[in-house]
Amino acid sequence: MKKGIVLLFVSYVLASPSLAQDWQKYAELVEEAKVLYHQKEYLKSGQKYAEAFVALDNKGLVTDRYNAACSWALAGERDSAFVQLFKIAQNADYSDLKHLISDSELDSLHSDKRWEELLALVKANKEKQEANYDKTLIAILDTILEEDQKYRLQFRGVIQTYGRESEEMKVLTQKTIEADSINQIKVSEILDSRGWLGPDIIGPNGSDAFFLVIQHADLKMQEQYLPMMREAVKKGHARASSLAMLEDRVALAQGKKQIYGSQIGRDPETDEYYVMPLEDPDNVDQRRAEVGLQPLAKYVALWNLTWDVEAYKKVLPEMEKKQKK
Repeated sequence: MKKGIVLLFVSYVLASPSLAQDWQKYAELVEEAKVLYHQKEYLKSGQKYAEAFVALDNKGLVTDRYNAACSWALAGERDSAFVQLFKIAQNADYSDLKHLISDSELDSLHSDKRWEELLALVKANKEKQEANYDKTLIAILDTILEEDQKYRLQFRGVIQTYGRESEEMKVLTQKTIEADSINQIKVSEILDSRGWLGPDIIGPNGSDAFFLVIQHADLKMQEQYLPMMREAVKKGHARASSLAMLEDRVALAQGKKQIYGSQIGRDPETDEYYVMPLEDPDNVDQRRAEVGLQPLAKYVALWNLTWDVEAYKKVLPEMEKKQKK
């Protein structure tokens, strides 16, 4: 199964409410397919992915088609697995040859004559994709991405071991601030001189470096580059889901309500997490589906929260008052 950051750059153009509903249905079916996969119900998982693609007029995200192939392969359904893999190789120029070869979930396909044909196609895609790479810039952005995450990945462990207000946490926070400052200077120089480049130049991770540095910057920098990121999404140079998170963060910083529910706050008095003020909570999952985000209930579960839209609407006015203080 394809894991980690989804390396797919998409722009969604929703021409009608019905299309938005199709995306929401698609997202719900994909989530069901993932649950079945984790339950080792591989055949049912593959079938659920198939339902999702039908719900979207036989369209589907690259990562979802790859994961569907894994479910089919694990279920012993080679033909269905190859159908999905060839779709992403032929129609979406899938090029992650290293992952494809090393993915043990596809081992059952290796003895099939179609496997070598698939590898040749993905290898050709990889060579074509990397032909215009700016390898020097990619190396710089890879370092920026690593520096952005290096200290943040230590937060949870330090808090659990020493406490949120500990000296160790203060030192780690300071290191994060210093790394962010350096990254912001580097990213600003690149964006100002070359613009928001696409994956054909900076590879699949370059846009994530731009986004994360801006997301972790102050409001001034976020407002400065938000219009550029909007254009990048339209061009397919950045992910709509990442833009949604930046839109939410900027809106809240401006005293407005967020749109997609991506920003989770922590009450310093109770130490409890909560969904920060959200516009039109009833339809948030539809908006999230439009930009490729999972349902809010699934998302907030990462903070051990239960999403209850009716209960949320009751406490929303009080949250808005606190936000404006």
